[in-house]
Amino acid sequence: MTVAPATADDVDVLADLWVSLAADQRRYGSRLRAEANRSIIRETMLRHVVTDTVFVARRAGRAVGFVTFGTETGRYRQDVDRGTVHNIYVDEPDRGVGIGSALLGTAEKALESSGAEAVALQAMADNDAARSFYERHGYAPHRIELEKPINDDPLTSDDG
Repeated sequence: MTVAPATADDVDVLADLWVSLAADQRRYGSRLRAEANRSIIRETMLRHVVTDTVFVARRAGRAVGFVTFGTETGRYRQDVDRGTVHNIYVDEPDRGVGIGSALLGTAEKALESSGAEAVALQAMADNDAARSFYERHGYAPHRIELEKPINDDPLTSDDG
């Protein structure tokens, strides 16, 4: 298994892998539509290639996973410079052999080299396997996102 910076030749396969990621995450409540975002993610992957913020994992020459990342930008000043892992994905049959760990470690090293002092990422709340993976790598909850359907407010409901 190798992990290396992605090239423009990888963009289509990276888009395929992202579509698989998005489709998989729907079972955990993700709102992203996998196939409907293919052209947008292809452009996004190309930008990641140009900015050296995407790595691809290969087994026997076949792309089996990727990680995208970047430095956090914004108008607010913070106590630390943070990097963000945007997406990490490994094909189902290739999980459990260290590919995700290698991808995450490679992104963390790249972010550290760019000046990041901390790394943030997101996982679906119901994806216990992903949350456990990140916890094993030292990640802990920092911020919690809450959501509810707009017509499901128990305080203003006319029911009852």
